[in-house]
Amino acid sequence: MASQPATSTSAPAALRTGLDTTAVLPYAKSRASSRTRWLRAWMMTLPIDIAALLTPLLLSQTYWRGTLANAALTVAIFAAGGLYRPRRHVGILDELPILCGRLLASAAVVAIIAAQRHSSVEYVSGFVRGVALSAGLVIAGRALSRALTILVRKQRWVEHNAIVIGSGPIGLELARLLRRYPQYGLRFVGCVDAAAGQKTGSVPLSGTLDDLEQLVRLLECEVLVIADPNCPESALMETLLRPRSSRCDLWAVPRLWGSGTQGGYPDHIGAIPIIKISDITLSGPRWAIKRASDLTFATVALILLTPLLLLCAVATFIDGGRGIFFHQERIGRYGKPFKVIKFRTMRPLDEQESQTNWSIAHDRRVGPIGRFMRRTSLDELPQLWNILRGDMSVVGPRPERPYFVEKFSAEYPTYAARHRVPVGLTGLAQVSGLRGDTPISDRARFDNYYIENWSLWLDIKVLLRTVAEVFRGGGR
Repeated sequence: MASQPATSTSAPAALRTGLDTTAVLPYAKSRASSRTRWLRAWMMTLPIDIAALLTPLLLSQTYWRGTLANAALTVAIFAAGGLYRPRRHVGILDELPILCGRLLASAAVVAIIAAQRHSSVEYVSGFVRGVALSAGLVIAGRALSRALTILVRKQRWVEHNAIVIGSGPIGLELARLLRRYPQYGLRFVGCVDAAAGQKTGSVPLSGTLDDLEQLVRLLECEVLVIADPNCPESALMETLLRPRSSRCDLWAVPRLWGSGTQGGYPDHIGAIPIIKISDITLSGPRWAIKRASDLTFATVALILLTPLLLLCAVATFIDGGRGIFFHQERIGRYGKPFKVIKFRTMRPLDEQESQTNWSIAHDRRVGPIGRFMRRTSLDELPQLWNILRGDMSVVGPRPERPYFVEKFSAEYPTYAARHRVPVGLTGLAQVSGLRGDTPISDRARFDNYYIENWSLWLDIKVLLRTVAEVFRGGGR
């Protein structure tokens, strides 16, 4: 164990409004971490892999199509297999089996296609020699990048500030290992636990879970390591879903010792197994992909659906007279209010009723045309403009009024977590039958599942199911 700083372990528990950094932050944050916080694991390995896979083009351009196809397929298979994800324990021998297997798989696919297109044995053999060369260079490049990664970590040229959550034996051991062995790329800067978990040990606690948000800011923390916190899982999740904490990378020691990720190769810190938790919010490249897809979809949809929008506007005017569009305040990402745009399908008695009355099926205020538009969700089409403005996304939790957001957040602990992402034109909860008079707790659970398991394909699935719902008239 490293020597214990002369710091009281009982002082942090009472600190809430302002942390005394001289008392509860005994470990200095890293300047290297501040300078290199933008670096990601793939930024070194991906360029080296691409260069190695394209090297055969320098020797011959005869097989350029196959070489490009092999490079693209190999990178895709590597990405799917997690070979561009961050790791704490880095070693080429650990990666070698999975590298070889994926290199052989991609080479076999491209070689079979080449054999079908070219009957010449000489052509195929020449192409396979180029693929073998690129595979060898990929492995050599990986070995070089791993050696370089270990070097820069040991020299502390690249590292990330990390807070350990948990003051039990595993948490204290992780803190010791991170302070002693810099090759894991993490700089231990603090330890937190529930107030009841304040224990005397070799590492003084920097605060409780309630202090985590402030500690993340003060310490410029980028990584949270969940070890053995002395609190219910629901309380821990509530803390991790707060704005600053949710932007940190999450790593966790499996509750069942030795239970690692399946389908990949295990990771560890000093032989303590550790797994990377999927992002619990949309940020970075994932958010850029989602926003780009939103802009593309909304732009194309507005152009193609212009005749339908005009028809809906005329029908709304016939049904209810002037005032075709309905503007109402809703709550969006991070709890920010915005004005949602819809075709008007009902006439509220006053603004207060509009904000606080829960609409139900067969509402008497809805006319026949409005009822048809609500059943087919045509009244939602003007929200494409909200998507272009950035107020909404194509797929996400449906937006709700401030009154009900406050009410549901107080009644259902996981409801507020929906606002980690922009609200959506359609959502997983809605296409799963949770519309109208259905339990709010069920909707919140589906919305949070969508956020924590987001992928572009999941958005496509929700959109396809939405189209099916529209044609079935399965709306409200």
